[in-house]
Amino acid sequence: MKSYRIIISGGGTGGHIFPAISIANTLKNRFPDAEILFVGAEDRMEMEKVPEAGYRIVGLPIKGFDRSNKWNNVKVLKLLFKSLRMAKSIIKDFKPDIAVGVGGFASGPTLWVAQQLGIPTLIQEQNSYAGVTNKLLARKVDKICVAYPGMERFFQKEKIVITGNPVRKDLEESVNKKSEALSFFGFTPEKKTLLVVGGSLGARTINRSIQNHLDELFASGIQLIWQTGRYYQQDALTHLKAYRGMSVWCSDFIKRMDYAYAAADLVISRAGAGSISELCLLGKPVVLVPSPNVAEDHQTKNALALVENDAAIMVSDKDAEKELVATTLNVIQDIDKLNNLSRNIATLAHRHSADQIVDEVVRVIESKRN
Repeated sequence: MKSYRIIISGGGTGGHIFPAISIANTLKNRFPDAEILFVGAEDRMEMEKVPEAGYRIVGLPIKGFDRSNKWNNVKVLKLLFKSLRMAKSIIKDFKPDIAVGVGGFASGPTLWVAQQLGIPTLIQEQNSYAGVTNKLLARKVDKICVAYPGMERFFQKEKIVITGNPVRKDLEESVNKKSEALSFFGFTPEKKTLLVVGGSLGARTINRSIQNHLDELFASGIQLIWQTGRYYQQDALTHLKAYRGMSVWCSDFIKRMDYAYAAADLVISRAGAGSISELCLLGKPVVLVPSPNVAEDHQTKNALALVENDAAIMVSDKDAEKELVATTLNVIQDIDKLNNLSRNIATLAHRHSADQIVDEVVRVIESKRN
């Protein structure tokens, strides 16, 4: 039985963490003796989610650059140099066969140090527009797994493999769970169900758009699953007090995302790469509201890649409070539109992505060993 030692680095959001855990789970299924160590950012959600999944993680004190207050970046640079020293110590101690970067703050120093020490590296670029860190790492990386075509405009063509983005296994199995999913949320199959997700931390614009138009939403007779994110739950619950008896399920986090997707006839979502991969795989009609607060506005580029294929509806963040609910209600009542969006988004799915990425990890390790 082959035995490998693998570092997986990155995180910051569920969009980076859940694909990373999928890769780790696939490695463990295929190589039970593999040693896997995660390296994350010490104050981010990977420090909680990775141990919950059964893996060891070490945190770096890394933070992102502050674009609004340049003086704060003096401290950020100090933390970067401290993170580089710590990454060097971690890698020398663990002696990995490969370091895999999935995006997020910690992947930069970890993979850069691995490259300096002659350790093979692989990066997974989840978005349709490559981030700065991955563009810098790509010069010395051995393999680049991507989710979208046309990425040779950022990376060397011969290093690229299109694998898609891994999604959680329970989601892949959610397709046939509609009746038990509706029962879980206390809903009926006679009404249409809208799922609103703003990511693990929440999305202010999406939450405000829903809060300000609860009258129209409930007047339309839909059922609402509303995931507010950590920072917005209390505000949402306060607004919902006036709507007792309505068909609504509201929480800061949805543990059974398989049920949430299975129940939903239409989804409102940010346009993070992980979310889009899940929606494609499940063939879910979606109204995307790209976050404007991300590097290189990559969520808008992700969304447009779907819109151009008539596979999603997009409402810009600045227009959402006025237009999002009206657009959503038009779509959810139009059966032909829902079916068309569902059919088109499903054609963009990449299946077995984690398996394909693990194939590339093994190829890189074995080519270096030989």
